[in-house]
Amino acid sequence: MNLIYKSTRSNNETVTASEAILKGLADDGGLFVPTSIPKLEKSMEKLANMSYAEVAYEVMRLFLTDFTEEELKSCIDKAYDSKFDTEEIAPIVKANGAYYLELFHGATIAFKDMALSILPHLLTTSAKKNNVKNEIVILTATSGDTGKAALAGFADVEGTKIIVFYPKHGVSPIQEKQMVTQKGDNTYVIGITGNFDDAQTGVKNMFNDKELAKTMNDKGYQFSSANSINIGRLVPQVVYYVYAYSRLYKNGEIAKGEKINAVVPTGNFGNILAAYYAKLMGVPYDKLICASNDNKVLYDFFETGVYDRNREFILTSSPSMDILISSNLERLIYKIADNSAEMNSNLMNGLKTEGNYKITDNMRGQLDSFLGGYADEAKTKQTIRDIYEQTGYVIDTHTAVAASVYHDYVASTKDETKSIIASTASPYKFTRSVMNAIDEKYDSMTDFELVDELSKLSNTEVPQAIEEIRSAKVLHDTVCETEKMKDSVEKILGI
Repeated sequence: MNLIYKSTRSNNETVTASEAILKGLADDGGLFVPTSIPKLEKSMEKLANMSYAEVAYEVMRLFLTDFTEEELKSCIDKAYDSKFDTEEIAPIVKANGAYYLELFHGATIAFKDMALSILPHLLTTSAKKNNVKNEIVILTATSGDTGKAALAGFADVEGTKIIVFYPKHGVSPIQEKQMVTQKGDNTYVIGITGNFDDAQTGVKNMFNDKELAKTMNDKGYQFSSANSINIGRLVPQVVYYVYAYSRLYKNGEIAKGEKINAVVPTGNFGNILAAYYAKLMGVPYDKLICASNDNKVLYDFFETGVYDRNREFILTSSPSMDILISSNLERLIYKIADNSAEMNSNLMNGLKTEGNYKITDNMRGQLDSFLGGYADEAKTKQTIRDIYEQTGYVIDTHTAVAASVYHDYVASTKDETKSIIASTASPYKFTRSVMNAIDEKYDSMTDFELVDELSKLSNTEVPQAIEEIRSAKVLHDTVCETEKMKDSVEKILGI
């Protein structure tokens, strides 16, 4: 049976999975969602004995129903290969009373690799399936990790260009170096003078610009997205929550059918939404704990039912979560509004015009799977130090936000349910913040001296992603004002 996708903002547009992947964003500005969430067809006993790639196929074939078995398996095999530094792809480490799902073993040492390793293959396959002759222009805003992962995935992929906008002063030095040294004749990286929300809004505005779309089409181009708004990003993320549960079951850590919690550090809400989809597919997740940093717009939403971006934007040591407009939350809002495009549209319009919206009591009643928590900068640092001192395990700042929220949750609820913590980035990506948290004496060192010190401290090898940028040449040095983003794209495309 073919699974159809609809926009969250109208009932008029229905598309296949491949069409949704190609478009990225619906014509009305909404996000594509499946008309139903499929149930897993393989038992946990069978999934437990499968490789990551095999589990990926069992999950993704249920969502991407217009892909043939051969097409989908080819995409999966190209994605989850030697780019990852471990055969497990997403290993689990038990530390300090929780299970850390390490999602950073790919080419750019962040969880975005889990989806962005496969998206280019899904996209180019989708283009062939739909007889697309235009060159596909991947237009993306990044708060730090998506940008590099997308650039690495799409570099020199035939029939594509990729343009990434990032907040010039809102990413870590390592994140920036990874992006601005990216090779590939089809890659473009531009810093903006605003923050991530400005970059994301600018990108969305270009997607919704019908005149720009016509001009591009005339010149043989069309936009698609590598941001988490693309369903081709979200579906691969569901895989690792199914896989994680199957590994705990296989290793005897949990009994058959035993419920577990998932704690996810999130800004744009895609990663935790994927956990929710895994739960709806039948994986026995209980509480989904949404961990925020000082930009706690999601925490406040789960506490009050009011989403309000009218607040100070705070730059933190977990920059990938420095977000006030959580795009993927719209998919959840649509679902708890009983799939009412009209109600969702009204709420999103309120967010755009007033900067806030309030959900109904009935909608709040459908959020019982979710809990919010947050950790400020002091707690984030303390958590990194405590876990290192107690276990020798070193985590990055984003993972530390989740770990702090997890320990607060257990302390306040006495809930002893076993829990997965999504470990979303390698500590090597945020060496200064991580090493300063362990001991402030490290602050006098250079970024790459810190890398070597972290390697000694954690007894781990420096990832290839870091080694290759030590002496890499800066290839992208363009910076533009937020309002000039469209001009920059037109210049690159020569239109």
